[in-house]
Amino acid sequence: MRVRQSLLSAGAAAALMLGLAPAASATATAGHAATALNPCGFYETGSDARYNHCTSDGSNVIIEVEVFGPNYERCVGPGDTWLGSASRIQGAHYVGRTC
Repeated sequence: MRVRQSLLSAGAAAALMLGLAPAASATATAGHAATALNPCGFYETGSDARYNHCTSDGSNVIIEVEVFGPNYERCVGPGDTWLGSASRIQGAHYVGRTC
């Protein structure tokens, strides 16, 4: 019986060292990975410009979208918003107001 427990403990330790975490940890890691893929604020993918409004209160905010030409303001809700082609959008930032 003691040998079986030792083997199970050794197997669990090896799995953790190899990054094979239990299901609860895997879920937390998957959530963290999603945040890394969609960071808060302005970001670009290969061809798209996006703004991710990270909030826990459900607020809508005004961002200034920087383009070649006059910049413009836009109201965005919680989560990820497509702004347009990355070739047209230079950046975007929160202006300090809600909408």
